[in-house]
Parts: sequence; C-alpha cells; structure tokens
Amino acid sequence: MGFFTDGVQAVLAERLFDSDVGVARRWSDLEPLRFRACCDRDSASLPWMFEYTSIIGNGGKSCNGLIIIPKMNLLRMYRLLYDAYGPQQWWPADSPFEVVVGAILTQSTSWKNVERAIANLKRYQALSPQALHTISVQKLAALIRPAGYFRQKARKLKAFVEHLWIHHHGNLKKMLAQPTEELRAELLSIWGIGPETADSILLYAAHKPIFVVDAYTKRIFSRLGLVSSDISYGELQKLFMRRLPKSAQLFNEYHALIVRHGKEVCRPKPLCARCPLARVCWFYRRSSSALGR
Repeated sequence: MGFFTDGVQAVLAERLFDSDVGVARRWSDLEPLRFRACCDRDSASLPWMFEYTSIIGNGGKSCNGLIIIPKMNLLRMYRLLYDAYGPQQWWPADSPFEVVVGAILTQSTSWKNVERAIANLKRYQALSPQALHTISVQKLAALIRPAGYFRQKARKLKAFVEHLWIHHHGNLKKMLAQPTEELRAELLSIWGIGPETADSILLYAAHKPIFVVDAYTKRIFSRLGLVSSDISYGELQKLFMRRLPKSAQLFNEYHALIVRHGKEVCRPKPLCARCPLARVCWFYRRSSSALGR
C-alpha cells in the first residue's frame, strides 16, 4: 500500500462499468459521486469497505494523484451489520401465502399495523387463497383496516387471488415454482404489485435469489456515499445482485439487517453515534468535520 500519497482520490463509478474492473480513459468518464477520501501513506484512512481493483492515470487532468476505481465490498458491510444486530429471522409468517398477503399489506405502512391486519384475517379464518377468493371486498377491507389504505389494499389482494385462481387454479406452490424471471414478470403484471412487492414475494415466499431494495436501502447507501440519492430501484438492485454471491439466504438476511438499521439508527434524523458503519460513512465524516470533531 506504499504507493498511496496525499491527495489520492477514491472515486465510485459503479454505474459506468459492466465488469468488476472498470476501464476509463478520461477523468470526465468517471462522473464522480460525492464520496472522496484523501489517503495517507499507511492507508489507515482508506474506506476499508472497498477493494481497489484498478488504477489508471488521470487522463491529463490535474487531480493531485491517481484515480482509483474501487470494487465495493458489500460483504464486509453485511458483516458489520450482522455483528451489530445478529440474525433477524425475517419474514415472520406461517406460510408462503401469508408472506404474499404481508408484502401487499406492508405498502406505505409499518409492520406493526400489518401484524394487526393479519391477526384479524387469522381470527376470521380468511388467510388462505380459497378464503380470500370467496370473501367480499367490503368484508376484506374491514378486516385489514389497521394496515391503512384498506379499501385499495383489499382490491389488490383480490386482484392477486383472482389471478392465482385464473392462471394457476388457486395453486400458489405451482405459481411460485416458476423460473425467477418468468415469475417476476407475472407478478408485475398483476394490478397493485410493483417491483419491491414482487421481489419480496420472490425472495421470502418463493425463496428465489433476488435482492429486495427499499427506501431504507437508498437512504443508508446514499449517506454512505456509495450511490446517488436519486438512483433508481433497478440500478440499486443491480449493484447488490452483481456484488454479492447469489444466495437467497444471504439476500434475505442482508435486506432484513438493512431494514433494522434504517429503523433504529439510520433514521431520517440519524443517530450516528450508535452507527456500526460510522467509520466508513460519508455523511458521518462530513457531519463530524462540520462540527469540528
């Protein structure tokens, strides 16, 4: 690591490259994001969550050193979160169908509200494809009222069950057994199911290796300085899918840890003093610098 000098800049350019080792010929090609690190000779101040995979010249532009294109080490991030919070054992459900129902009900509400709505469905013995197929929309809406937007969500649940009945004769196991891409396309074709809901069903009900991203993911990783705050769902998902081993178990645990961290620490008003990622966080470094720490 002795080749590092003061002023070396670490630039994340993930979105520009199709392989782990990026190739760029000009400084303007990099479109650097906000994260920069001035590194000293012993590399102690390097953001150690990165693996440096390529070093190139600065293309004739003055940048006070070399440009380093890093490979983001998301597994190290995972280990930090796992060490801080332990296993999350998510999704809390007794069946794949309960996961589907929960994934729809959790849209725009807290999980506590979803639990109350699911408890109502269980008391009424309405938590099965057959029961939701025969129940009226009005009665269903009354049962799931604690989840909020209950009339709209009742229609979404009915839309899913009607689709399940028409295309799979009510057999959820058969539906979920399809190849990942086919199942995802089918889920997205159902009214009321968007990318996050579809991917939650794929990961937690069908146990397919697809990474679920959400508002917590975007907030945490944009504060870390690794992505822009306006990154799309697809771009953010692709980053995780390319940088992690293809494992449903890993994706399950990682997403659950991100949600836990976003709820408890990396809130809209973050509790940085409690954050296990503080030492590698751009937001924390900037805030600490502004406060003279």
